[in-house]
Amino acid sequence: MVKSFQGVRMVEPKKSPIDQILVRDHMSTNLVTFHPEDTIDQVLEILTKRKISGAPVVDESGALVGIISEVDCLHEIIKGKYTNTPKFPGKVGEYMTKDVMTLSPDLSLFDAAGKFLEFKIRRFPVMKDDQLIGQISLSDIIRAFPNLKQTTW
Repeated sequence: MVKSFQGVRMVEPKKSPIDQILVRDHMSTNLVTFHPEDTIDQVLEILTKRKISGAPVVDESGALVGIISEVDCLHEIIKGKYTNTPKFPGKVGEYMTKDVMTLSPDLSLFDAAGKFLEFKIRRFPVMKDDQLIGQISLSDIIRAFPNLKQTTW
């Protein structure tokens, strides 16, 4: 089931009678976040330093308003090439993805894996009660499966 609010679409879990391997068990909770007024220079520096490819964007109250990725930053890099400006002062709010799909922490890892295939994106913010509580990446999903015991499938 998909719920929408303020440009954010959230995938809710289906009810299942068996214990599931959940997003909450494999998501990152120590998140790097950005603000719409941050510059692309700042984003590139932090993404490079932290070796990540994107992060959620939150407003002053901490509400999720978008997501910024390396691909989004490429737009400002290309603009800099054509204007011969070595700095990238463009703002995150100009380049971030605003229509953000989020996942519930109670979604099964298998359903989350299906969403990665369906939407062809590299990360989903994880929301509970309209609050950003984590993020799960394609890499998190891939790392989780080899460690699972046969009986947990």
